[in-house]
Amino acid sequence: MTKSELIDKLVETRGVLTRKDSEAVVSLVFDAMSEALTSGDKVEIRGFGSFTIREREPREARNPKSGEIVSIPSKKTPFFKTGKDLRERVNSL
Repeated sequence: MTKSELIDKLVETRGVLTRKDSEAVVSLVFDAMSEALTSGDKVEIRGFGSFTIREREPREARNPKSGEIVSIPSKKTPFFKTGKDLRERVNSL
């Protein structure tokens, strides 16, 4: 499901919201989640999962085209862990 499909679903199921209002709500939620992760906080949605930031250690890798060794610096990446309810729903399919 894409962001626009989510907005359409929200408009469809909640008749009181216009498309513009639905876009604002979805953008507000995603922006708040992004800001929380950027500041180092954890985002947890009960029954769905949690988002955290993990630090990846620096490492050396090989350039597949030239074969030379390249140094990759440490970086932070978002990590998602599924919640129990979501995992059970997906596994029941």
